[in-house]
Amino acid sequence: MNILFVGDIFGSAGRRIVREHIGHVCDTYQVELVIINAENAAGGFGVTPQIAEDLFDLGADVLTTGNHVWDKRELMDYLNSVPADSQERPRRVLRPANLAPGVPGYGVFEGTTRSGIDYAVIDLMGRVFMAGSNDPFHFVNDMLASIQAKVIVVDFHGEATSEKVAMGWHLDGRVTAVLGTHTHVPTADERILPGGTAYQTDVGMSGPYDSVIGVEKDLVLHRFLTGMPGKFEAAKGNPKMCAALVTCDPQTGHASSILRLMLGE
Repeated sequence: MNILFVGDIFGSAGRRIVREHIGHVCDTYQVELVIINAENAAGGFGVTPQIAEDLFDLGADVLTTGNHVWDKRELMDYLNSVPADSQERPRRVLRPANLAPGVPGYGVFEGTTRSGIDYAVIDLMGRVFMAGSNDPFHFVNDMLASIQAKVIVVDFHGEATSEKVAMGWHLDGRVTAVLGTHTHVPTADERILPGGTAYQTDVGMSGPYDSVIGVEKDLVLHRFLTGMPGKFEAAKGNPKMCAALVTCDPQTGHASSILRLMLGE
């Protein structure tokens, strides 16, 4: 079974490059499950219901997010529009599971692929250099106890490399893949851990690489050089789609390979 995980979509350039490539990638590799991190898809900050719908139209099965999940307030009503047991599109947009209790939405989705393979996607957020989340390590232990599927993909949205690597070892052999997001820079450490879990510290951004992690470089340089605040805007130059392709055994959930992808115009 092949799983495609697309790294953080950033702005219109990111949406465009994903639209250009996702179809032929899925066809070429006979992808069974498509997961996209969409938290920066709306101008670099958050995701709107309409953009979520557009990404589902492109073939996404599940959308994950991170610390920018609430930047577009209309997403809250979208997440709350369906019950917990729904399989409809709003239920397949995840926010980090380890946020405070009672916030809109859900942090895990359990579904079945078109060929009948059960799977689960978990959205977690780190705590090192980040705010607003509870301990992801104990939280994910509790979550796994109630998941029946063998194929389990974890999007770990975190800043610190050490925390991401630690989560990979923490979940080795218990999930199919631990794939990092948030830093927008693809890492070259993709590997299969000894227990059969595919791991990559950060899948990278699907967005404009002539930028500072997605933002117009002149605006960021101005802030570094002067210390003065300013409004950040999404860049558009040199977009690339970054993704990870994970192959696993659907019977055991163990991964056998992980391929790092970076596709330009």
